[in-house]
Amino acid sequence: MESGILKVATCQFAVNGSVEHNSGKIQMLMRQAKDGGADIVHFSECALSGYAGIDFESFDGYDWDFLRAETKKIVALAAKLGIWVVLGSSHQLTEPNKPHNSLYLINPDGEIVDRYDKRFCISNEMQHYTPGSRFVNFTINGVVCSLLICFDLRFPEIYRELKKQGVQCIFQSFYNARQQGPSVHTHIMQQSMQCRAATNYFWVSMTNSSGWFCPYASCFIRPDGKIIVKLEDHKDGVTINTVDTNEEHYDPSKDFREMAMDGMLNNGATVDDPKSSCIKEL
Repeated sequence: MESGILKVATCQFAVNGSVEHNSGKIQMLMRQAKDGGADIVHFSECALSGYAGIDFESFDGYDWDFLRAETKKIVALAAKLGIWVVLGSSHQLTEPNKPHNSLYLINPDGEIVDRYDKRFCISNEMQHYTPGSRFVNFTINGVVCSLLICFDLRFPEIYRELKKQGVQCIFQSFYNARQQGPSVHTHIMQQSMQCRAATNYFWVSMTNSSGWFCPYASCFIRPDGKIIVKLEDHKDGVTINTVDTNEEHYDPSKDFREMAMDGMLNNGATVDDPKSSCIKEL
């Protein structure tokens, strides 16, 4: 169905180091998303595996077999419910290589059809994870989507490239939780995500772990940068919103965006005028 309409369930819960606990929460929220009519359900960074260095000290002795078994349960539930899933987890590599911090893309037939590996890892994270190197774009109901993770937010070049690739909706998973209290992230993360949405005309599902202390809750953002819905701080929850690419939203850059992406950083012809070129005369 090429409708340009996609119902998105943006979910949050307090991720911890227990894969069993996380899996139970994920499956519960998947059912809620399906009951709400969602086409796709979106979870936070490391939602299933837990986040190395925060939820557990390291991957030394990590039970990868159990993680794979719980992943298969979620894949099977996706097939039973007939729903797409964006699942944050960790993906084991061949030793001595460190795992990827990943988002699995699971289709309604119960298949892992792709996997996005976080491209930019913060310094502490590099002790536990290996960065990825490619985009993951996919289309549902005619809506072109892409996956990103947390620190990728800091690199506007990523979003410009995705705009060039025709992406319309971003699923970006975060893990900014289990902190000591409010931080600069409270004031910049959602705001930066709104900026990425508005400057590139993207719909955005932004999901975060809600573990105490979480400096910002999950939300859903329109292409004009407006947050439509924001979940409650530090509480499990799901919000279901509709991407409709047929709608028109405020986009003052529309007529000039491609020019700027092509390297023309003004929107008019330059003039050969001495009063323009001379900067010291009134």
